[in-house]
Amino acid sequence: MRFSGLVMCLLGIAVSSAQAESVTYRTDYKITLGALPIARASFVTEINQKNYTITGRFNSSAIVDIVTKISAETNVSGTVSGDRMQADRYTLIYQSGKKKHTYDVHYHNGNVTETTVDPQPKRRPRNWIAVGPEDLRAVLDPISGLIIPEGEAACPRILPIYDGESRMDLVLTSKGRKTFKADGVETEAIVCSIRYVPKSGFRQGRKDIEFLRKANGMEIWFAKTATRKVYAPVHARVPTQMGTIYVSAIDVDG
Repeated sequence: MRFSGLVMCLLGIAVSSAQAESVTYRTDYKITLGALPIARASFVTEINQKNYTITGRFNSSAIVDIVTKISAETNVSGTVSGDRMQADRYTLIYQSGKKKHTYDVHYHNGNVTETTVDPQPKRRPRNWIAVGPEDLRAVLDPISGLIIPEGEAACPRILPIYDGESRMDLVLTSKGRKTFKADGVETEAIVCSIRYVPKSGFRQGRKDIEFLRKANGMEIWFAKTATRKVYAPVHARVPTQMGTIYVSAIDVDG
Protein backbone atom coordinates (compact mmCIF):
# COMPACT_ATOMS: atom_id res chain seq x y z
CA MET A 1 0.00 0.00 0.00
CA ARG A 2 1.31 3.48 -0.81
CA PHE A 3 2.66 5.37 2.25
CA SER A 4 0.80 8.59 1.47
CA GLY A 5 -2.29 6.55 0.67
CA LEU A 6 -2.28 5.11 4.19
CA VAL A 7 -1.67 8.57 5.64
CA MET A 8 -4.58 10.02 3.65
CA CYS A 9 -6.73 7.16 4.79
CA LEU A 10 -5.96 7.76 8.46
CA LEU A 11 -6.27 11.51 8.24
CA GLY A 12 -9.82 11.93 7.06
CA ILE A 13 -10.79 15.57 7.56
CA ALA A 14 -12.51 17.61 10.25
CA VAL A 15 -15.71 18.62 8.47
CA SER A 16 -18.51 20.93 9.42
CA SER A 17 -22.14 19.88 9.25
CA ALA A 18 -23.91 23.16 8.65
CA GLN A 19 -27.65 22.90 8.36
CA ALA A 20 -28.61 25.81 6.12
CA GLU A 21 -25.72 27.31 4.20
CA SER A 22 -22.58 26.02 2.55
CA VAL A 23 -19.23 26.31 4.32
CA THR A 24 -15.63 26.07 3.18
CA TYR A 25 -12.60 25.67 5.41
CA ARG A 26 -9.18 24.12 5.79
CA THR A 27 -7.41 21.71 8.13
CA ASP A 28 -3.62 21.29 8.25
CA TYR A 29 -1.70 18.28 9.53
CA LYS A 30 1.94 17.65 10.41
CA ILE A 31 3.50 14.24 9.77
CA THR A 32 6.59 13.11 11.68
CA LEU A 33 8.78 10.02 11.84
CA GLY A 34 9.37 10.00 15.57
CA ALA A 35 10.28 13.65 16.18
CA LEU A 36 11.54 14.22 12.61
CA PRO A 37 9.18 16.22 10.35
CA ILE A 38 8.74 14.30 7.10
CA ALA A 39 5.62 15.78 5.47
CA ARG A 40 2.68 18.16 5.62
CA ALA A 41 -0.90 17.64 4.52
CA SER A 42 -3.84 19.98 4.15
CA PHE A 43 -7.51 19.46 3.37
CA VAL A 44 -10.14 21.90 2.14
CA THR A 45 -13.77 20.98 2.77
CA GLU A 46 -16.82 22.37 0.99
CA ILE A 47 -20.18 21.17 2.24
CA ASN A 48 -23.84 22.12 2.00
CA GLN A 49 -27.12 20.39 2.70
CA LYS A 50 -26.91 18.01 -0.26
CA ASN A 51 -23.30 17.69 -1.45
CA TYR A 52 -19.72 17.75 -0.25
CA THR A 53 -16.21 17.95 -1.68
CA ILE A 54 -12.96 17.30 0.18
CA THR A 55 -9.65 18.15 -1.48
CA GLY A 56 -6.36 17.10 0.09
CA ARG A 57 -2.69 17.72 -0.63
CA PHE A 58 0.34 15.90 0.75
CA ASN A 59 3.98 16.97 0.32
CA SER A 60 7.14 15.44 1.74
CA SER A 61 9.57 17.64 3.65
CA ALA A 62 12.96 18.83 2.44
CA ILE A 63 14.80 16.13 4.36
CA VAL A 64 12.76 13.41 2.62
CA ASP A 65 13.16 15.14 -0.74
CA ILE A 66 16.90 14.44 -0.54
CA VAL A 67 16.07 10.77 -1.13
CA THR A 68 12.93 11.13 -3.26
CA LYS A 69 10.20 13.73 -3.44
CA ILE A 70 6.73 12.39 -2.64
CA SER A 71 3.48 14.24 -3.21
CA ALA A 72 -0.19 13.40 -3.50
CA GLU A 73 -3.43 15.16 -4.34
CA THR A 74 -6.78 13.62 -3.51
CA ASN A 75 -10.38 14.59 -4.05
CA VAL A 76 -13.61 13.00 -2.92
CA SER A 77 -17.11 14.23 -3.70
CA GLY A 78 -20.53 12.89 -2.91
CA THR A 79 -23.87 13.45 -1.25
CA VAL A 80 -24.87 14.39 2.29
CA SER A 81 -27.77 12.68 4.03
CA GLY A 82 -28.23 14.02 7.55
CA ASP A 83 -24.73 13.84 9.02
CA ARG A 84 -23.64 10.93 6.83
CA MET A 85 -21.47 11.27 3.73
CA GLN A 86 -21.58 8.89 0.77
CA ALA A 87 -18.94 9.19 -1.92
CA ASP A 88 -19.74 9.34 -5.62
CA ARG A 89 -16.14 9.74 -6.79
CA TYR A 90 -12.66 9.48 -5.29
CA THR A 91 -9.40 10.37 -7.04
CA LEU A 92 -5.76 10.17 -6.00
CA ILE A 93 -2.79 11.53 -7.94
CA TYR A 94 0.37 10.12 -6.38
CA GLN A 95 3.93 11.03 -7.40
CA SER A 96 7.20 9.57 -6.14
CA GLY A 97 10.21 11.07 -7.85
CA LYS A 98 9.42 11.06 -11.56
CA LYS A 99 6.80 8.31 -11.30
CA LYS A 100 3.19 9.46 -11.32
CA HIS A 101 0.07 7.38 -10.79
CA THR A 102 -3.59 8.36 -10.96
CA TYR A 103 -6.46 6.41 -9.37
CA ASP A 104 -10.07 7.32 -10.18
CA VAL A 105 -12.92 5.47 -8.46
CA HIS A 106 -16.67 5.89 -9.01
CA TYR A 107 -19.21 4.72 -6.43
CA HIS A 108 -22.99 4.25 -6.36
CA ASN A 109 -24.78 3.54 -3.10
CA GLY A 110 -21.53 2.38 -1.54
CA ASN A 111 -20.61 0.02 -4.39
CA VAL A 112 -17.71 0.61 -6.78
CA THR A 113 -18.95 0.95 -10.36
CA GLU A 114 -15.69 1.88 -12.12
CA THR A 115 -11.96 2.12 -11.39
CA THR A 116 -9.43 3.74 -13.72
CA VAL A 117 -5.68 3.52 -13.09
CA ASP A 118 -3.11 5.46 -15.13
CA PRO A 119 -0.67 4.13 -16.14
CA GLN A 120 -2.16 0.67 -16.39
CA PRO A 121 -0.49 -1.78 -13.99
CA LYS A 122 2.16 -4.10 -15.37
CA ARG A 123 1.48 -7.82 -15.49
CA ARG A 124 0.78 -8.94 -11.95
CA PRO A 125 2.96 -11.61 -10.30
CA ARG A 126 1.55 -15.05 -9.50
CA ASN A 127 1.25 -14.21 -5.82
CA TRP A 128 -0.92 -11.14 -6.50
CA ILE A 129 -4.24 -11.19 -4.62
CA ALA A 130 -6.66 -9.74 -7.17
CA VAL A 131 -9.60 -7.50 -6.27
CA GLY A 132 -12.80 -9.43 -6.95
CA PRO A 133 -16.38 -8.23 -7.49
CA GLU A 134 -17.29 -9.11 -3.90
CA ASP A 135 -14.52 -6.76 -2.68
CA LEU A 136 -16.17 -3.79 -4.39
CA ARG A 137 -19.53 -3.96 -2.65
CA ALA A 138 -20.45 -1.91 0.44
CA VAL A 139 -17.12 -0.10 0.68
CA LEU A 140 -15.92 3.32 1.79
CA ASP A 141 -13.51 5.78 0.22
CA PRO A 142 -10.32 6.48 2.24
CA ILE A 143 -11.25 10.07 3.17
CA SER A 144 -14.92 10.65 3.95
CA GLY A 145 -15.15 7.02 5.06
CA LEU A 146 -13.51 8.15 8.30
CA ILE A 147 -16.16 10.75 9.13
CA ILE A 148 -18.44 9.21 11.75
CA PRO A 149 -21.90 10.64 12.53
CA GLU A 150 -22.67 11.74 16.06
CA GLY A 151 -24.66 9.08 17.86
CA GLU A 152 -22.64 6.22 16.37
CA ALA A 153 -19.68 4.67 18.17
CA ALA A 154 -16.35 5.65 16.63
CA CYS A 155 -15.12 2.26 17.82
CA PRO A 156 -15.57 -0.65 17.84
CA ARG A 157 -16.31 -0.78 14.12
CA ILE A 158 -14.88 -2.17 10.88
CA LEU A 159 -14.14 0.24 8.02
CA PRO A 160 -14.13 -1.49 4.58
CA ILE A 161 -11.83 0.75 2.51
CA TYR A 162 -11.11 0.68 -1.23
CA ASP A 163 -8.55 3.17 -2.60
CA GLY A 164 -8.47 2.30 -6.30
CA GLU A 165 -5.84 -0.40 -5.95
CA SER A 166 -6.22 -2.15 -2.61
CA ARG A 167 -9.15 -3.35 -0.56
CA MET A 168 -8.59 -3.42 3.20
CA ASP A 169 -10.46 -3.51 6.47
CA LEU A 170 -9.51 -1.18 9.30
CA VAL A 171 -10.71 -2.85 12.49
CA LEU A 172 -11.16 -0.25 15.23
CA THR A 173 -11.26 -1.12 18.94
CA SER A 174 -11.84 1.31 21.79
CA LYS A 175 -8.85 2.40 23.92
CA GLY A 176 -10.61 5.09 25.95
CA ARG A 177 -10.35 8.86 25.78
CA LYS A 178 -7.49 11.37 25.85
CA THR A 179 -7.06 15.13 25.62
CA PHE A 180 -5.97 16.49 22.24
CA LYS A 181 -4.78 20.05 21.60
CA ALA A 182 -4.75 21.80 18.21
CA ASP A 183 -4.52 25.48 17.39
CA GLY A 184 -4.46 26.30 21.11
CA VAL A 185 -7.77 24.54 21.80
CA GLU A 186 -8.09 21.41 23.93
CA THR A 187 -10.75 18.82 23.19
CA GLU A 188 -11.58 15.30 24.30
CA ALA A 189 -10.68 12.64 21.75
CA ILE A 190 -11.88 9.06 21.41
CA VAL A 191 -8.86 6.78 21.00
CA CYS A 192 -9.21 3.66 18.82
CA SER A 193 -6.62 1.00 18.14
CA ILE A 194 -6.38 -0.10 14.50
CA ARG A 195 -5.83 -3.56 13.12
CA TYR A 196 -4.95 -3.48 9.42
CA VAL A 197 -6.47 -6.38 7.48
CA PRO A 198 -5.46 -6.55 3.79
CA LYS A 199 -8.16 -8.19 1.68
CA SER A 200 -7.03 -7.87 -1.95
CA GLY A 201 -5.06 -5.72 -4.37
CA PHE A 202 -1.62 -6.59 -3.03
CA ARG A 203 1.25 -9.04 -3.48
CA GLN A 204 1.04 -11.86 -0.97
CA GLY A 205 4.08 -11.94 1.29
CA ARG A 206 5.07 -8.32 0.63
CA LYS A 207 7.15 -7.20 3.62
CA ASP A 208 5.52 -3.83 4.30
CA ILE A 209 2.03 -5.32 4.04
CA GLU A 210 2.97 -8.12 6.43
CA PHE A 211 4.53 -5.63 8.84
CA LEU A 212 1.35 -3.53 8.96
CA ARG A 213 -0.83 -6.62 9.26
CA LYS A 214 1.11 -7.76 12.33
CA ALA A 215 1.78 -4.30 13.78
CA ASN A 216 0.78 -3.38 17.31
CA GLY A 217 0.24 0.16 18.53
CA MET A 218 -1.53 1.61 15.48
CA GLU A 219 -4.04 4.23 16.66
CA ILE A 220 -6.48 6.84 15.40
CA TRP A 221 -8.07 9.57 17.53
CA PHE A 222 -11.48 11.06 16.75
CA ALA A 223 -12.85 14.36 18.06
CA LYS A 224 -16.16 16.13 17.55
CA THR A 225 -16.17 18.98 15.07
CA ALA A 226 -17.09 22.53 16.03
CA THR A 227 -20.73 22.01 15.15
CA ARG A 228 -20.87 18.86 17.34
CA LYS A 229 -22.43 16.78 14.57
CA VAL A 230 -19.69 14.35 13.51
CA TYR A 231 -16.46 12.78 14.71
CA ALA A 232 -13.35 13.23 12.57
CA PRO A 233 -9.71 12.09 12.88
CA VAL A 234 -7.32 14.49 14.63
CA HIS A 235 -4.36 12.21 15.33
CA ALA A 236 -2.92 8.91 14.11
CA ARG A 237 -0.02 6.68 15.11
CA VAL A 238 1.33 4.27 12.48
CA PRO A 239 4.22 1.86 13.19
CA THR A 240 6.38 1.26 10.10
CA GLN A 241 9.60 -0.59 9.33
CA MET A 242 11.42 2.77 9.50
CA GLY A 243 9.91 3.80 12.84
CA THR A 244 6.65 5.23 14.12
CA ILE A 245 4.84 7.85 12.04
CA TYR A 246 2.63 10.39 13.80
CA VAL A 247 -0.04 12.46 12.05
CA SER A 248 -1.61 15.34 13.99
CA ALA A 249 -3.97 18.20 13.18
CA ILE A 250 -2.21 21.50 13.85
CA ASP A 251 -4.63 24.08 12.52
CA VAL A 252 -8.35 24.03 11.87
CA ASP A 253 -9.81 27.01 10.03
CA GLY A 254 -13.51 27.54 10.51
